[in-house]
Amino acid sequence: MPVLTLAELQAILGGTLQGDEQTRLDSVASLAHAQPHQLGFLVSAKHLAQARSSHAGALIVPESLAADLHQPCLVLANPHAGFAKAAALLQPEPQLQAGIHPTAVVAADAVIGADVCIGPGAVIGSKAKIGPRCQVGALSVIGPNAELDEDCLLHTRVVVQHGCLLGKRVILHPGVVIGADGFGLAWQGDGWLKVPQTGRAILEDDVEVGANTCIDRGALDNTVIETGAKLDNLIQIAHNCRIGRHTAIAACVGIAGSTQIGAYCQIGGAAMIIGHLHICDRVTVSAGTFVAKDIREPGVYTSAQPLMKHEDWKHNAAHLRHLDALVKRVKSLEEKLKKD
Repeated sequence: MPVLTLAELQAILGGTLQGDEQTRLDSVASLAHAQPHQLGFLVSAKHLAQARSSHAGALIVPESLAADLHQPCLVLANPHAGFAKAAALLQPEPQLQAGIHPTAVVAADAVIGADVCIGPGAVIGSKAKIGPRCQVGALSVIGPNAELDEDCLLHTRVVVQHGCLLGKRVILHPGVVIGADGFGLAWQGDGWLKVPQTGRAILEDDVEVGANTCIDRGALDNTVIETGAKLDNLIQIAHNCRIGRHTAIAACVGIAGSTQIGAYCQIGGAAMIIGHLHICDRVTVSAGTFVAKDIREPGVYTSAQPLMKHEDWKHNAAHLRHLDALVKRVKSLEEKLKKD
């Protein structure tokens, strides 16, 4: 692992130094478990007491808290982002050796760029294009005519179906499926008829997709995940959706077909969004929220019912069933009072 002094980190990340700039660091850790050779970080006064008692060799902190700490510190305007960059420097992802594993199956007409790594059991389809320095993990499948731009990282068991496109530096975690058929069905009186899904799935530059997430191809138009979007594990994105740039979506979210989500949105875990909706830029949807209509103004939206004791919930649910009747009675009483 790399070893960097605090001064060397400061030269890369910027900010100002407090304390011994020659403190040597080889990894990162939480405040509770950090050792003298490790780097921690602090973003708010809520954890100041824990930071003071931490054994971390150095901390990344905001200017407002630096004077309250005895450890060597790197003072940054955005400590969280600085810590993320420091962690990538001190504990980089393992780099696989370039080359094609003997057990991989690569079509004769596939185009493989320079310094590409293709792992054991991977399959590269006819006329697929793999850009320079891409890593295709073990047992992954790249379908015919699919294209990966440079520096993509596909972990184990990733599937990129035929004709789908990945931009630069896309990261796909284990079990991701890009470009499976959307749920397109037509009722024909006595059963369902499958509607061919002729669009593609397109992931633009710097998109990251968590484990076992599925992004369906378009039915006619393309499904598009725009630049810098970040998707967690176990998400379903249906056909013809568009997810805006730098939007972040937490685990277990379901997004039905042809929904458009704007840029810089945040979608909380287990939110459900029905199809053919438009959500504007800079919207936050709280965890567990059911979105059944367009959101046209930025802001925070929540529909989840707070936790309560089961007996209380049963009583409230019973009242809820009669809510319409209660509203009519109140209106009737209001009209009667007006007449009196």
